[in-house]
Amino acid sequence: MIFITGGAGFIGANFVHHWLRTRDEPLLVLDALTYAGNLESLADVQDDARYAFARVDICDRPAVAALLQAHRPRAVLHFAAESHVDRSIHGPGDFIRTNVTGTFELLEASRAYWSALGEAERAAFRFLHVSTDEVYGSLAPTDPAFTETTPYAPNSPYAASKAASDHLVRAWHHTYGLPVLTTNCSNNYGPYQFPEKLIPLMIHNALAGRPLPVYGDGQNVRDWLYVEDHCRAIARVLDAGRTGETYNVGGHNEVRNLDVVHTLCSLLDELRPRDDGGSYAAQIAFVADRPGHDRRYAIDAGKIGRELGWTPQETFASGLRRTVQWYLEHAGWVDHVTSGAYREWIGRQYGAAA
Repeated sequence: MIFITGGAGFIGANFVHHWLRTRDEPLLVLDALTYAGNLESLADVQDDARYAFARVDICDRPAVAALLQAHRPRAVLHFAAESHVDRSIHGPGDFIRTNVTGTFELLEASRAYWSALGEAERAAFRFLHVSTDEVYGSLAPTDPAFTETTPYAPNSPYAASKAASDHLVRAWHHTYGLPVLTTNCSNNYGPYQFPEKLIPLMIHNALAGRPLPVYGDGQNVRDWLYVEDHCRAIARVLDAGRTGETYNVGGHNEVRNLDVVHTLCSLLDELRPRDDGGSYAAQIAFVADRPGHDRRYAIDAGKIGRELGWTPQETFASGLRRTVQWYLEHAGWVDHVTSGAYREWIGRQYGAAA
């Protein structure tokens, strides 16, 4: 069995689906079900005998320790995190609690469990920490892409909290010998993503006839990674990654935010035309840039390609089309997650343009 923290969130839920499609090994999802954790994302697997769920906060070390003892997993995959930069600017405390304190408590519970295992089980155990490229800071237009040896330079409370968690994981390996693996990924997109992030927010607002808020001049560049490709990478690192190592995971798709929005509008024009025959691009509205907005991210995923044979299977065009089609086919899921609290947050963040 494996444990998946944050398995009701965006990337975690996609990993659960990927694992159960490709493996026979059972899993247990641990999730506190905060605003972005949604059991509807796991509704398709809730009757699968290989799937189990426990509502637990990773900061609750005794509860996590009890689950470890009861289920005896061979690996802990740590997805659980507060992950939205904008929210971290307005409320950094939640990010420190979950991403830093939560990772510490999970590491300590896992270390105690691992230390008590028999020799063969100790050797086989893995703690896989899922992190972000944002820990590396911002790139200039001509800078080389981030590698695993790029110095850390986080610029937002979110990025700083993830950088701290990365350092804790590294320290628990070097100090205590805990067999850890770390992945740092670029911007994910795909099914089940909470509509505060760029792509699902634009789809949601476009279909509702609302403005499409674009920060600043829209020229910020991100490397886009389709979430299923990311899940394949994580599974591959779990299978064959070298303990103590970090693997960067990117989609080889550097795209400006404004170009992402225009591409989305073109796809929606094709797949769900507006009643008036106009283009969704007419709804684009530029809004004040957010504080400390990193200009460019780019991932050099050469190491995971060379060592583990992983490469992304989706292009940005193919992955984005699949994503738009999924949201069009799952309007009920979006309606259920976009509660009153969500609408209040969007209004506060983007103002009149939301």
